[in-house]
Amino acid sequence: MTIDLSDFNNRRHEIVQHLMKACTDHGFFYVINHGIKTEDINSMFSTSETFFGLPDNIKEKYPLDTYQNTGWEKLTEMDSCGTEIPKESMQLTFHDIPDHWPANEDIPGFQNATNDFMHQCNTVSYQLLSCLATGLGFPEDFFARCHDITQPDNLNTLKCLYYPSSTSPSYSQSGHNNSWSGKNIDINTLTLFFQPPGQNQFEVTAPGLAPGSTSTPNLTGRTRLSTEPGNPRAPRNNNHRPQQDQIVCSIGDMIARWSDDRFKSSLYRISVPRSDELLGSRQCIQYCNKANKSTIIQGQSKYKEPITAGELIMMAMEREYKAAMQSIKANRAAIESSGMLKRSPSCDKGSFLMNIMA
Repeated sequence: MTIDLSDFNNRRHEIVQHLMKACTDHGFFYVINHGIKTEDINSMFSTSETFFGLPDNIKEKYPLDTYQNTGWEKLTEMDSCGTEIPKESMQLTFHDIPDHWPANEDIPGFQNATNDFMHQCNTVSYQLLSCLATGLGFPEDFFARCHDITQPDNLNTLKCLYYPSSTSPSYSQSGHNNSWSGKNIDINTLTLFFQPPGQNQFEVTAPGLAPGSTSTPNLTGRTRLSTEPGNPRAPRNNNHRPQQDQIVCSIGDMIARWSDDRFKSSLYRISVPRSDELLGSRQCIQYCNKANKSTIIQGQSKYKEPITAGELIMMAMEREYKAAMQSIKANRAAIESSGMLKRSPSCDKGSFLMNIMA
């Protein structure tokens, strides 16, 4: 479903209605006429590509600080089949933390360009969240106060992702798991996804279940369609091809809880090109709206028990980690028994917990 933000003030009531339908029926939507210029989006991808193209010894000067949720990380992620997937990420927040922003001598203008882009993303987010607040019966500025970027416990993050090119047949031709990322939970309130022109890589898993489908419960007890091998409704047929200037937006678990599960929270992943597609590196940029850590997330009927955003995040991470370990063990046993996997994969818990979140 496409949400048009043009003439926002005069069309606000109409936009509220469209957003409520998209979040209730689908859990994701496209946004057009959002006010972020095409050249600004392309410039951010160029800035991101330049950073990831730096030598590792330069990028290592800005390591990921998991407490501050900012910095660079290079790791091997693991999908549910046990395939090791190389990945780099750079996470940035509104907190002006010394030594976490690449210096001008390493990449000129990086901080200014990125800060400007983050503020533009935040403006679009506030428009969308104000409409969702109205639709749920909260004051118009409710979610703006819960995601206040001026507060020290704000968790909003710009996340630049880079997946190096690979010609490995296990990625593009195995038919077992066509993704460069395992399935990701979206614990956020709202996530904005940007894809470079010509790359079709964002896949959303349908939030409902077909009869006989395999499922796993998420944080608030809802079910999500399984993406495991053998599932006839695995999400390759759910990938989305946004047009230029469209932003893909995904609803997360935080606002699903606020809505007492009226809103759908979907899984997503970054796909790899099929064997008949051009193999190459891929980028994705996410602007993640997470409620401030101390914010109370509480529904009006189903989830009346108050819980802070920080507590909700930890609960989600622990539950997803346990579910993922069970899935990896089951899939590894099945694949090893067929002779397709000769090595035993391992998974670092800390890395997993940081990278299942948007």
